Amino acid sequence: MSRLTPLLGLAVAIGAVFCSLPSKAEDPFPSRTVKIVIPSAPGSTTDTLARMVADQLSQKWGKAAIVENIPGGAMNIGAGNVARAAPDGYTLLIAPPSPLSFNHLLYRDPGYDPAKFVPITMLAKIPNVLVVRKELPAATLKELIDYGKANPGKLSYATQGVGSTAHLSAAQLEVQAGIKMVHVPYRGAQPALTDVVAGHVDMFFDTLATSVPLYRDNKVKLMGVADLQRAGTAPDVPTLSEAGLPGFKSITWFGLVAPPATPAGLAEKINRDVVEILKSKDVGDTLRKISLVAGATSPAETTLFFAEETALWSKVIKEAGIEPQ
Repeated sequence: MSRLTPLLGLAVAIGAVFCSLPSKAEDPFPSRTVKIVIPSAPGSTTDTLARMVADQLSQKWGKAAIVENIPGGAMNIGAGNVARAAPDGYTLLIAPPSPLSFNHLLYRDPGYDPAKFVPITMLAKIPNVLVVRKELPAATLKELIDYGKANPGKLSYATQGVGSTAHLSAAQLEVQAGIKMVHVPYRGAQPALTDVVAGHVDMFFDTLATSVPLYRDNKVKLMGVADLQRAGTAPDVPTLSEAGLPGFKSITWFGLVAPPATPAGLAEKINRDVVEILKSKDVGDTLRKISLVAGATSPAETTLFFAEETALWSKVIKEAGIEPQ
């Protein structure tokens, strides 16, 4: 027998012992930079909210959380980027409703399945409001609907483009009110709202944050808040449901999700940290200044919320006859 045989046996035995020992504990999350993708250009409410969250997480984690803007494709490019990322928590997505709840109903191949994202939390929400040019001959929602019925195809509405929340909200208005209007798409909310103020287009479903100050300055009319309860920043403005469209709802919200197959435990850890931030006084005060209401939902609550929004807009898209592109 070779003199090496016993040595080889000993080496194998020692190797087996080392292999059976517990491996070094994994580094606690995060151990490196976390990237938060925003599927829109800098300067939007989504971008502002994401940078605030990223800054707070960086302080909490002691590791950098950075924001990367990947705009284009009706937000499908950025969302698709995150959908293909590793499910390790180091790439996250913060987005408004469209890529998380209804883009897959409007595009035949958006490049991802929103139902496969792992919901972490709903960060914040803000009601939309129906803003109308000051000179339009209608002081109430009822008068606006009556005007639309008497003048089919004469009313125009601005949006940020096909498939935007403003577009679907106006489609919902057409269906529930039984009127037909002209769609005027813009490249963003600001130019759309500017043209309503200038009187070039009749109406726009905007967020409270930018429209209420114009209303207070008597530059536009507000026909109603598109939520089921009045807004604290404009308690004198009725809801659209109160004003004649029962159950009408359209809110803008911002969700935080992780790539498909992200472990539930990791999603829950990120949720706990983000919810703690959202519930802090400083962040709450900052959100209120821009008319946002903190969400701070659990992963399970977020999943249910996304499903409810998808059901709402699926119904609107079907009833309005909007065909996928």
